Amino acid sequence: MDNNIFYIDGEELNLFCSDDSKRHTFGYAYEWEGEGVIHLRFTPLNHSFGKCFHVLFTKDQDVELSQGEIVAKVHNNTNVEIFYKSDYSYKAEIIPSKDSLYSRNKGILELNILENKRVMIVGLGSFGSQISIELAKAGVGHFVLMDFDRVELHNLARHTSTVNDLGRLKTDVISDAVKGKNPYAEVEKFPINIIDYPEILKEQCAKADIVICATDNNRSRFVLSEQLVSLGKTGIFGRAITRAEGGDVFIYRPGGPCYCCLIGNGWYEAAREEITNEVSARRDGRIAAYVSPEDADAMVQVGLSADIEPMCNMMIKLALVELSRGSESGIKSLEKEFVAPYYIWVNRRERKYGNWGCFANPGHMPTIMRWYGVDVDRDEGCSLCGSHIRLDVGESFTDEYGNIATNVNIDESFDFDKFNKK
Repeated sequence: MDNNIFYIDGEELNLFCSDDSKRHTFGYAYEWEGEGVIHLRFTPLNHSFGKCFHVLFTKDQDVELSQGEIVAKVHNNTNVEIFYKSDYSYKAEIIPSKDSLYSRNKGILELNILENKRVMIVGLGSFGSQISIELAKAGVGHFVLMDFDRVELHNLARHTSTVNDLGRLKTDVISDAVKGKNPYAEVEKFPINIIDYPEILKEQCAKADIVICATDNNRSRFVLSEQLVSLGKTGIFGRAITRAEGGDVFIYRPGGPCYCCLIGNGWYEAAREEITNEVSARRDGRIAAYVSPEDADAMVQVGLSADIEPMCNMMIKLALVELSRGSESGIKSLEKEFVAPYYIWVNRRERKYGNWGCFANPGHMPTIMRWYGVDVDRDEGCSLCGSHIRLDVGESFTDEYGNIATNVNIDESFDFDKFNKK
């Protein structure tokens, strides 16, 4: 007797059982060869695994067992008898419906809150890949995935992909991973550079409940920030700094400081962003064209996967809090905790963090391995979200009283006629 284990998708089984007009249908069996594990599906998988052959699903109990390589006699939606290679029968394990798949989250995250939420994730590298999967495990029902890159060898150290995914589009890899955790999730894939497709970016931002920016350069963050401000959407930005010695997370909430406001903050500018990909860094200018391949290779300084986990985890927590805001859930109390727009984490006391307090005895100094929330004021002179623009005019203008004007606030009431060139 073979020790085989069979699984059937509960949602597909329910549909078959409820269709009184259908007595038989052929499906697909996917076997993990050498492991005795076989998954039975009514519809084919886009990316199959192991050996694939046909299965006959039937509600007729007296059907000939020779009608298919595998015969699945469906008694009801909880009882399916499997015949495979012999007259000996197996009882199939039923993959639960979405109502019970995430039953362990109940009391903390209610499925009816998240299954209708739409999350847009831009950038599916080491950050975006993990965030996507964790949100799928939490029960988020709709995903929009954007990234134009393919999986390369250098990704494997921190990415959720495997060697078998090399060469595949990251949108395809993460879509499969999301559906592997939440088969009922709806996933839309856009293998594009958002900078080149502003119309698509705007359309998808408008539909999203929250936007996750996990790209590795400021140009794409600026473009995305512009859409968030224009559409009044919440967005979360995260990054690692050199060799992931630390990192930071920023959340834009409509009416609060935007990403452009943050750029002027000393905390942010003082930390050099981690370079994880030479091609990407050359594309956006972080590695100049004249830099030799040898020197460029030395500039690519990737930290450990474990060192980016805190930033990913914070982005996930912030996303879940915002998606659940206004609803009764087990994480509602976190709304009072995560009030700052900017958060800093440090893994090691290196370089600019060398003078931080020792973790064992920090005294009154900040220390590694903990989060610090930072208040960032909205810049009323911000070129993106401000009510006016500050123009540094040096000494080239005088005001109507003859005073030298070095900084001028330009808004709708600004009158150039009151200023005269010297």
